[in-house]
Amino acid sequence: MNNTRFATAIHIMTLLAESPQEWLTSEWMAGSININPVIVRKELSVLREVGLIISRQGKEGGSRLAKKPSDIRISEIYLAVKNTEVLGKRNNNPNPACPVGKEINEHLDTLFSETDQLVLNFLGDKTLQEFLNRFT
Repeated sequence: MNNTRFATAIHIMTLLAESPQEWLTSEWMAGSININPVIVRKELSVLREVGLIISRQGKEGGSRLAKKPSDIRISEIYLAVKNTEVLGKRNNNPNPACPVGKEINEHLDTLFSETDQLVLNFLGDKTLQEFLNRFT
């Protein structure tokens, strides 16, 4: 996962957890993350789709957590924004005449799957509340 989507999503979720009674705007969150509000809105949309946040439009609009931080697993946030395996992508066109090349992707798929499961298990033991507690 060679991008910042998870870091952005966990930043957003931590901001929302820190201010549970407030409707935070994408502009305000973007200021904390130091990124364009469009990127924040994109991630908010993804987090809303999986039921982690709620949003409302208009002058008094913004976003909030859909449930208590203690009920949100870090693995849920990770899965919402995950777009590739932890170890990256496999080789698309290895040489089928090579003894390694003809089987490499099959073995990489297993390795990638096992590694992803380890990450999910690790993150599944942690809640957003536990992460938030690191800031106080």
